[in-house]
Amino acid sequence: MEITNSNYTQLIEQIGFLLQQGRQKAVQSVNTILVQTYWEIGRYIVKFEQYGNERAEYGTNLLDKLSKDLSQHYGKGFSRSNIFQIRLFYIKFQKIQTLSGQLTWSHYTEILKASNDLELNFYAKQCENEHWSVRELKRQMKSSLFERIALSKDKKGVMKLSKGGHIVEKPEDLIKDPFVLEFLNIPEQYQYLENELEEQIISKLQQFIMELGKGFAFIGRQYRMSIGGKHFRLDLLFYHRILKCFVLIDLKRGEIDHEDIGQMNLYLNYFKKEEATEGDNDPVGIILGANKNNILVEYATASITNKVLLSKYQLYLPNKEQLKEQISKLIEE
Repeated sequence: MEITNSNYTQLIEQIGFLLQQGRQKAVQSVNTILVQTYWEIGRYIVKFEQYGNERAEYGTNLLDKLSKDLSQHYGKGFSRSNIFQIRLFYIKFQKIQTLSGQLTWSHYTEILKASNDLELNFYAKQCENEHWSVRELKRQMKSSLFERIALSKDKKGVMKLSKGGHIVEKPEDLIKDPFVLEFLNIPEQYQYLENELEEQIISKLQQFIMELGKGFAFIGRQYRMSIGGKHFRLDLLFYHRILKCFVLIDLKRGEIDHEDIGQMNLYLNYFKKEEATEGDNDPVGIILGANKNNILVEYATASITNKVLLSKYQLYLPNKEQLKEQISKLIEE
């Protein structure tokens, strides 16, 4: 039988695809088994403590003894710190049904660093929802994502956020205050221009989209609009596949002004008339500025029917302790 080049190339591609799928499933299966095994080991340790009233010993030499004996019998993987995490893993996730088959042990060791159960549950769920790598998870925890989203909600909303993760259901859910753009590596005191900020965002577009959140698809920068014989340019244009609408983003180096709000309202009216097609919801405008005057914003947006959202951005990681303190006050109230 003659082997044609096209058929043979297709055969190689099909086999390659199957091999890739098989290897991915094998790795995922190994990760799932490892996570479940560690959960069971943690359960045995906690049960031993409870049965033998060993809590005091746990605090002194039980973990040391376990680490030494398990390492001697079964090799690497049983350092004292790992034994501690395995025990904590079971305590924090006592129902094995709550474990995600998508998350590796490396994911869980990062999640266990959360300072409270609300934060821990949020990152476990959000990591599963958005398929974060371990590196992405570290960055989101470091940037205090939970606290930044939670501060826009009431107590009931914070509890819901912890249990189900961040679900985008309405335009207001797109906002984090502040957005953290530390990945741009712009010095805090550097006197940058707006076009420099835009250039840096475009060069780090993947990280910027991750900071924006799930559902954003990039369309273009400096999007040109001709309105009444005049030409305007929008900094960044996205489409949100969950909300099914255009999302217009304007960047401001300093404080957001009432004129910026009026200009965004103009852009939104243009998009409603000229760009939206059947099936699209009304566009959403987001103005990102280094600062915003809450009273000015309140008056400037009072009579606007379009959805104009305003938020601060910062070029450095937030003070996590201050955010936690604000969340605690919110929950207490």
